[in-house]
Amino acid sequence: MCDDYSCPDISFHTIAICSELILAYTEGLHGKWLFTEIRAVFSRRYLLQNTALEIFMANRTAVMFNFPDATIVKKVVNSLPRVGVGTNFGLPQTRRISLATPKQLFKASNMTQRWQRREISNFEYLIFLNSISGRSFNDLNQYPVFPWVITNYDSEELDLTLPSNFRDLSKPIGALNPKRAAFFSDRYESWEDEQVPKFHYGTHYSTSSFTLMWLIRMEPFTTFFLNFQGGKFDHADRTFSSVSRAWRNCQRDTSDVKELIPEFFYLPEMFVNANSYNLGVMEDGSVVSDVELPPWAKTPEEFVRINRLALESEFVSCQLHQWIDLIFGYKQQGPEAARALNVFYYLTYEGAVNLSSITDPMLREAVESQIRSFGQTPCQLLIEPHPPRSSAMQVTPLMFTEQMQQDVIMVLKFPSNSPVTHVAANTQAGLSSPAIITVTASRLFAVNKWHGLAGHQSSTTQDQHYQLPVEIDPLIATSVGSHRRQISDLLDQSIQISSQCFIITADNRFIVLCGFWDKSFRIYSTDTGKLTQIVFGHWDVVTCLARSESYIGGDCYVLSGSRDATLLLWYWNGKTSSIGENSATEFTMPRAILTGHDCEVTCASVCAELGLVISGCKEGPCLVHSMNGDLLRTLEAPESCVRPRLVQSSSEGHCVVYYDKGHFCVFSVNGKLQGNMQVDDSIKAMQLSRDGQYLLMGGDGGVVSVWQLHNLQQLFTYPACDAGIRSMALSHDQRCIITGMASGSIVLFYNDFNRWHHEYQTRY
Repeated sequence: MCDDYSCPDISFHTIAICSELILAYTEGLHGKWLFTEIRAVFSRRYLLQNTALEIFMANRTAVMFNFPDATIVKKVVNSLPRVGVGTNFGLPQTRRISLATPKQLFKASNMTQRWQRREISNFEYLIFLNSISGRSFNDLNQYPVFPWVITNYDSEELDLTLPSNFRDLSKPIGALNPKRAAFFSDRYESWEDEQVPKFHYGTHYSTSSFTLMWLIRMEPFTTFFLNFQGGKFDHADRTFSSVSRAWRNCQRDTSDVKELIPEFFYLPEMFVNANSYNLGVMEDGSVVSDVELPPWAKTPEEFVRINRLALESEFVSCQLHQWIDLIFGYKQQGPEAARALNVFYYLTYEGAVNLSSITDPMLREAVESQIRSFGQTPCQLLIEPHPPRSSAMQVTPLMFTEQMQQDVIMVLKFPSNSPVTHVAANTQAGLSSPAIITVTASRLFAVNKWHGLAGHQSSTTQDQHYQLPVEIDPLIATSVGSHRRQISDLLDQSIQISSQCFIITADNRFIVLCGFWDKSFRIYSTDTGKLTQIVFGHWDVVTCLARSESYIGGDCYVLSGSRDATLLLWYWNGKTSSIGENSATEFTMPRAILTGHDCEVTCASVCAELGLVISGCKEGPCLVHSMNGDLLRTLEAPESCVRPRLVQSSSEGHCVVYYDKGHFCVFSVNGKLQGNMQVDDSIKAMQLSRDGQYLLMGGDGGVVSVWQLHNLQQLFTYPACDAGIRSMALSHDQRCIITGMASGSIVLFYNDFNRWHHEYQTRY
């Protein structure tokens, strides 16, 4: 809990009384957390008791507290902001939701329907189920649990089209091997202890010691492991040193029924012994080295990528609901669990013991120790079978047929002829006014209404009229009210207008623009065109802007980079539509100051999901900061890559940097160079797909190209345009690429990333 992942009993009687006392009490221990930055409040269990809270902040940090009893938990929630469990799960932001049971959260959320419709991935859905069922990265005893999905860890090549390479997810890990399943069944049937209910498995699929074993090569888990083991590393045979051996043990050893943790699907660093510390020598003299990977995975990055591909495959999608039944659902306990060979030791289940009723301190300590050792089963979310996922064919049949779209959907020409240097596509269905907002080099902006591609595809008899996806801003089309769309405030004469000079808020209501001579950046209403706020903070001209992901009408972070070689992180308040708490305040303070560059900042990206800022300066290099302002690392590029011009990052941990003269580099957010290439174009715009697997780019050559990120292979090029590309955006559903052209127009291209997905290419 809190910053050190441990699970202390923090007695916060004062929290229920006065929030000022909370901050005064916690400041000396862990620092303080602003109420305005609280984004989600979850009820949590600690040692199977409903006495804990986990609080998530806007910068993606989370803290967890345990209280004496559930009554105090309720009082604390009523003292905290009314944020519910956040905006991710389609639930109202009320204190009642923060106090709801996991079953109530599951029933009220829209996530299952979104997963069935394939709007979210298997990974995202499993994270959701873990989150609402009480699993937490802040509690090693209740760490999120993920399934083994691959069974073949010995072949030179792994064919993800063969069912035999996938695990049967309808069975618990202990029942996959028939001989071992028979052993567990016999144990259950012959159990005669009247004090302890019968069970199949005396160990659990998730315990703190298992989590530490998986993550032994990374801090703080290395230190936790040593503390757990009395200051020594375990015997080499009992340490995670080979993926293949770990899988075999889970099939043969009667005391090993471990499932995986989420890191197996996104964190290659967990398989490498970091150079920054020495894990030491084992009792038998051997050293903890890198994990031995399967032959089909040459690198940790390749293993994680393929493991993730397998998790998102059709084989897993069509049976994942059965594994959910075992871990979170109706086969978790009771007669159905017995029939499924899925019964664990009784002290792993919710409601098995009431610690507050145990008055004997020694007995209570013994029971707590047992709960810690045996693991804890997630809260049960449903008592009927979980619905299956819809087939991909049913959801998006277009991906399996010949392309029914023309590559170019439409071209929209603006009267000004000024290059379209910025495009933003906030086209979510829930927006009151979804639009494609364009800004030209002459700072003339347009709010072009988005109708979507439904009308473009329609061919029904009752819908005979042809409706273009984008409708030009009427004020621009008629020129009558175009003065309302002109930002006339003068920029510094040395500023060259580019896409990075602008950001658009997620609700399309405001434009943020930098480059002013007075070292400010400014905010304008897209409705009236009027200036609504001037923000000062830098010592020189502001050269680039970026914003974090944001929810509709919600808050986000705004990042400004300057010639003063610093970046400032600001907070955009969705309620007041301003930087800071109140736009009327004369001085607005940044949330963090990011230093480390020694010349003008040219490009930047901020990802609140990961809590990271990536930035580049005029003469290189690129730096990675935390959103608290800590300099984490430098991205070391090849010698030919010296001047970063564009940077994009994804919430999946991919980072792409474009340097001048056509050079590209792909990094992990942990700083590892994963690939580089050079293209024959001066690139002016690039976009990553939401999952970070595909890269779109365009430049002076007027060609939009699609690249696969993990191997930098070019997949597709669209027909060349008659002018250079200056800016680019993707519609919310990723089906439309919008490019801003040097000729003063925008071009819309039809897009379907699925056409390059390995499954759809090999099977359909």
